[in-house]
This record gives sequence, C-alpha cells and structure tokens, in this order.
Amino acid sequence: MSAQNLSALSPENYPFDLEFLPQPCYLVGGAVRDGMLGRKREYLDLDFIIPGDAVEVAKSIAKHYKAGFVLLDAEREIARVVFKGATVDFARQEGGSLEKDLLRRDFTVNAIAYNPHTQEIIDPTEGCADISRSLLRMISAANFEDDPLRLMRGYRQASQLVFVIDEATQSVIRSLAPIINRVAAERIRAEISYMLGTCEGSKWIISAWEDGLLTNFFKNSSRENIDRLGLLDGIASTLEETCQELGIQLRDSLSNSVKTTWLGIAKLTCLVNQIPEKAEAELLELSYSRAEAKSVAAVLRLIPQLEKAPLSLREQYFFFQEAGTVFPSIIVAAISMSQLHRRNANYNSQENLKTNLETNLETNSQDEFINNITPLIKRYLRADDKVAHPQPLVTGKDIMEALGIPASPMIGKLLTEIAVAQVEDRVSTVAEAIQLASTLINS
Repeated sequence: MSAQNLSALSPENYPFDLEFLPQPCYLVGGAVRDGMLGRKREYLDLDFIIPGDAVEVAKSIAKHYKAGFVLLDAEREIARVVFKGATVDFARQEGGSLEKDLLRRDFTVNAIAYNPHTQEIIDPTEGCADISRSLLRMISAANFEDDPLRLMRGYRQASQLVFVIDEATQSVIRSLAPIINRVAAERIRAEISYMLGTCEGSKWIISAWEDGLLTNFFKNSSRENIDRLGLLDGIASTLEETCQELGIQLRDSLSNSVKTTWLGIAKLTCLVNQIPEKAEAELLELSYSRAEAKSVAAVLRLIPQLEKAPLSLREQYFFFQEAGTVFPSIIVAAISMSQLHRRNANYNSQENLKTNLETNLETNSQDEFINNITPLIKRYLRADDKVAHPQPLVTGKDIMEALGIPASPMIGKLLTEIAVAQVEDRVSTVAEAIQLASTLINS
C-alpha cells in the first residue's frame, strides 16, 4: 500500500482525536478498501473493531464531542456515533481474534484492517492483492449463507468500484441464488437503487438477473426487457449530446426525498410487469415509494401513444398533462423500445441515433419514430410552449362569476375544453374563453 493511500486512513481525517481509541483497535471495511483505492467520500463512514467494550468507547466519544449516540446491537456490542459530516460505528471484535473476525466477512477486499496507532495493515485473505486486480473474491460460501444479501451486494459493489467478480465466486453465487429469497424485499431494493444511476450498475443488474438473483423479486421481467435495460444508458448519453437539457434532466432525482433519477425510472420499467397498474402494485409491494411506482406506471401507460401516428394538438395537450415531469423517462424508454423492436446493426448504433436526432432538430430524419417524438421534445424544452406548458386564460372562479353558475364537476370540464381550444388557436383572450364556456353550456 502506498504512503499516499495510507495517509487517506490517517487519524488526522477522523472526526475525533486518536487518544479516544484504545490500543489495539482497527479500522475495517469499506473505508480501508476505499482508502487503498484513493476513493474519496463526501460523507465519512468509518467502522472500528475494538477487542474490549466498544459501546463504552462510543459513549465516551459521543459525550466529549456532543455527537449523536445510537446503540445498534446491545448483545453484540455495536454502537454508532453520528457527527455532522461523518458516521462512525464501533463493534466488539467477534470470533476471539481479529483474523477470525475478518474471516467472517463477505469479500476479501472488505476483510482488511488498519491499526491507526501503528499504521499496520492486517490482510489475512490477500484482499490488498485483489484490490490491485480490481477483483471481488469471496471469503467463503458459508459467509454468503449466513447473510444471503451478500450475494446481491457483490453485484452492487462491483458496479460501484468498477471491479469484476471472480469467476469461482460468481459460480458460487449462481448456485446459491435460491437463498436470496430469504432476504426482505426492501433490502434488495436498496441494493438495486445504488445500481440504477450508472452504466456500470445497469450491466450488473443484468448480470444479477441472468444469475437468478432477481427472478423472485421481479417475477414479470423478461429477456426482451432486460435487453432493453442494456440500451438505456447509451440512449441517455446520446440525448445529452443532442438535447442537452433533456439529458441533464434524466440525471436529476425525482425529489429531495426520492433519490432515484428519471433515468432510473426508465430502467425500472424493464424489470416489472408491462401493464401499468400491475407494475405500480408490484413496485409498492417491493417497498418502492409511491412516487417511483406511479412514475413507472405513467411511463408504461404513455409510451403506446408515442408509437402511434403523429399526435394531434388535442392529443399532445393531454399527453403533456399526464406526462408532467415524467416526460424525460417516457422519451428514453420509448426510444429503447423502438430500437429493440427494430433491432439491426445500423439502427441500433448510437451514432445513427445521434444523427437521426440531430437531423430532426432541423429537418426530418429517415427514422419515422424519431420524426414523431422530436416535435414533442422541442415543445417540452420550450418553457413558453402553450401545448406542453399551457398558461390558463381563466380560472373556475372566473367562469362561475362571469356566467353566474355554481361550482360543479362541469367547471373542470369547461376549463379543459378552453385549454384545448387555446392550444388549437381557437381562443386567445379571456372574453373568448368565457364565450366558449357559455356556448358549451348552452349546447
């Protein structure tokens, strides 16, 4: 390990002074691995093994620094101290020795310990060598059986670290795939969520599906839709080049509380039942948020409209009303379906897709589907477009006061018809809108 990487593990980077740690104690897990890789984390996450009373050490540090204290497991003596920019876990050493404790872990790259007092590296499974080879290698099959989530975690870590899984390890994972059914759905969802945001993650979701880890959780996934998942990152990249704003929006999260991106929503459509209502129910059962489930259902519900002939202004208005902020997901998912349905070497090349999109921004391309969706993309990207982003001429209150009618469901229908007339250039003023409402009531 280089001196530079050792410095990344230095106690100078801890949110507390070294004097609070007993001798011996050991930094373990992801922090050691990432330090060796030179990977920096915005939020510090440290795990220490302590041969003695880990809970008392945690309490002492939390009290001195007025940090948060959480007892995670009283029986196994695991506690957490929460600082403003860091979380530090302290656990009692298990197995009677440090080496036995490390041998209970999932992969060799996570079974390395660092003594901050002596700067010593303890590596009983040759994890340092595996790090240098960018390789995930299991410690034992029994460790997978102790916690079957580790089967899935291997794919997630491979995607995050841009590692490969050792061939023998992956073979064992395939053979043990049925035991993943013991894991709660929300824990699987959390692992998949990490992978939805990157191209590497997509590859490993596909691999996890092929190796039988996802079939019990996504019972309606198919080979065809899994293949579509493999196209989405390339399409998103092409959209970012040709329609930069749309591409950027695909990388945005649904909200501050829901971190899944709009591209991630498009990817989820590849794993679920293709009937919108069933997809929504399936995702809720897997503990996805209501926002994620409804967004996936909206994508599946609206894609068929894009596969029809060019939409009329009225149809476009209703399409945009229903699509809302889900529009980027709908577009990228629709293009992936179109590419998959018409798969051939020329059509599927990203360069050809880029050419078709760029051409259609000025004139018609040779691709009929691109011809159909490009006007919608243009409308969506223009903030003042009256079809994609209509500004109502009147409110329900305006109609009731002008025509002397009471509140009723009819008011909403009148507002809809006025909005459609507005996008079709049949009304453009408040007076014309009120007159249309009056005509509709009388008729």
